[in-house]
Amino acid sequence: MSPAIFVLLALGLGLVGWLAARSRAWAMAASTPGRLHSLPSYHAWYVGLWVFVPAVLFATVWAIISPQLVMQAVTSHPAAGALPEFGMTRDSIIAEAMAVARGNAQGVFNPLAQPLVEPARDALTRYGIIGVVVTLLIAFVAGVWSFLRVKPDFTARTRVERTVMLALLLASLVAILTTLGILVSLLFETVRFFGMVSPIDFLFGTQWSPNPMGDPAYTAGEDYGALPLFWGTIYIGAIIAMLVAIPLGLFSAIYLTQYANDRLRRVMKPMLEILAGVPTVVYGYFAALTVAPVIRDWARAIGISNASSESAIAAGLVMGVMIIPFVSSMADDSIAAVPSSMRDGSLAMGATKSETIRKVLIPAALPGIVAGVMLAVSRAIGETMIVVMAAGAAANLTGNPFESMTTVTYQIVAMLTGEGSFDHPATLSAFALGMVLFTVTLILNFIALRVVKRYREAYE
Repeated sequence: MSPAIFVLLALGLGLVGWLAARSRAWAMAASTPGRLHSLPSYHAWYVGLWVFVPAVLFATVWAIISPQLVMQAVTSHPAAGALPEFGMTRDSIIAEAMAVARGNAQGVFNPLAQPLVEPARDALTRYGIIGVVVTLLIAFVAGVWSFLRVKPDFTARTRVERTVMLALLLASLVAILTTLGILVSLLFETVRFFGMVSPIDFLFGTQWSPNPMGDPAYTAGEDYGALPLFWGTIYIGAIIAMLVAIPLGLFSAIYLTQYANDRLRRVMKPMLEILAGVPTVVYGYFAALTVAPVIRDWARAIGISNASSESAIAAGLVMGVMIIPFVSSMADDSIAAVPSSMRDGSLAMGATKSETIRKVLIPAALPGIVAGVMLAVSRAIGETMIVVMAAGAAANLTGNPFESMTTVTYQIVAMLTGEGSFDHPATLSAFALGMVLFTVTLILNFIALRVVKRYREAYE
């Protein structure tokens, strides 16, 4: 039975409890001489939550446990005696029978699956009924218990507000726990990788040529030198892209806030922010099919014979265009938030508009501008599709922007796709690269916070 049915059932039971508790609270308010401690709506929410939450928790647990129980019932049936003991063939036969039993398929391809259809259907029905009955029982017991507590002096408001506060706390912990989960998973696999490859060779080696399908015992350090990947990531995402995004984003924000009229601003600002909504694969196609050939032909026309159709500058330019809205929006909001008295005071002292922008508005809005730039850098160094389609896979340690170059994110995708074993150092190297990328992003955020704090103190 679908978990959505249990959720809808719990929601319906919670609504019944909510209505019953509200009616009881209104009746008490009409018959009690004094005032109720809490409004009838708080009593209603108290009972409704007590009915809904336990039922949903059980439904969640049952959704995890019941498939295992069904599988156990099917495999223990006498008809399963003809199945192979282990392996993918056994799992495939059982999956065919389960699909037919659930109604997702019309028939089976393997004759051995046909005798298992009815046992699987019976098990699904039996455990579905058990789940519904237990859900109703839990909701009923919790509802009766909470309903009997609805009295004139019952502190329903306090309890409901504490419940809401707990829910908000749990919601705020989701990001923290997710970050910790990512860090732990990266750290564990990175330690395994560094047990096979020296960290010094990995961080400072200049040759990157792993072989995911090769012998796992072959772990020569020079094959896992990631310095060209780090350089390609910085060169494309933090240098070329930023040389495009920072000037264009900042200048567009200055124009929209200080020079453009309201009508033009209402048109241009949404058009500029549309760039942030374009899928990165579209930017990748644009870079690979339009920008890269134009740059290659132009470079060869001026005498650069080794210009490649997959170049760092093509990926960096398109990536810079993609992240212009990150810089522009943050700078726009920061400049617009500067008190008008500062600008008016500067103009009143005889400063020109350009001088006011350079010496008053930009310094005052610098925290927001720096935050936008750091966000854009983090977005750029984590970009994958543009690099895959426009920059190439060659791990080159070069300063020539017209040559092919690769990044950390490209290699993470390359190492984790295919049939490589997770015991092979080539596959584990993707986690080490991810750990380095995570650390660099964290350092950038710390730098942004320090800069913001310093200049914010100067202008508050």
